[in-house]
Amino acid sequence: MNKSVKGGSPERVALSDPDVLVLRIDGRRPISAEVVAAVNGVCDAAEDRADRARVIVEVSGAPEGPWPGELTVALVSKWERALRRLERLPAATIAIGVDDCGGIALDALLATDYRVGTGSLRLVVPVGSGATWPGMALFRLAQRGSNAPAIRRAVLFGTPIELADALEVQLIDEVAADAVTAHAVAGERGGGVSGTELAIRRQLVEDAATTSFDEALGVHLAACDRALRQAAAGVPS
Repeated sequence: MNKSVKGGSPERVALSDPDVLVLRIDGRRPISAEVVAAVNGVCDAAEDRADRARVIVEVSGAPEGPWPGELTVALVSKWERALRRLERLPAATIAIGVDDCGGIALDALLATDYRVGTGSLRLVVPVGSGATWPGMALFRLAQRGSNAPAIRRAVLFGTPIELADALEVQLIDEVAADAVTAHAVAGERGGGVSGTELAIRRQLVEDAATTSFDEALGVHLAACDRALRQAAAGVPS
């Protein structure tokens, strides 16, 4: 990387490939206007790259003190909306998780398309005032397996999800030996697909869980028609 990040501050970093954007999220930090701006800044840059961008989200760290601290619902709403924007980008989003990931690091990891963890990774739901934090991370965890014992323990009691359990319930897609190897994996997994068509297929997958066949058919046929037109015109999807 050609730029260091001091003090764990979230920041967009350009790599040698101008279409690869990196967002660093330190889970030791609270939700703040700064981190909301960082996520929105990466989203702005990805959207400006006209279907060429790929976003790598580096996450690590978990809250070390009282959680959530001095927050307002308005700020939490801005954070959740920024994550939803990241989740819907017309670009592949790949997380690299190292060590304990909790708080805003867990939030960001769960909002990506593909998640690579190192051998030291644990997913930690923050606990404060005698209960787990009820943010949208709980929603994303439940979407991926509310009946899985590891997820129920995490959501109800704040028990960390160990790497083996995270793999089993598909919270993590792949394990890498270290962060350097994880970056190489991220380049391989996200390099071939990007743009609006990726976003459309992501939405088709998400909607499948709650949409009947008859309701989904029209949307899928429209996507097929678009793909056929692009193929006939020689336009890559």
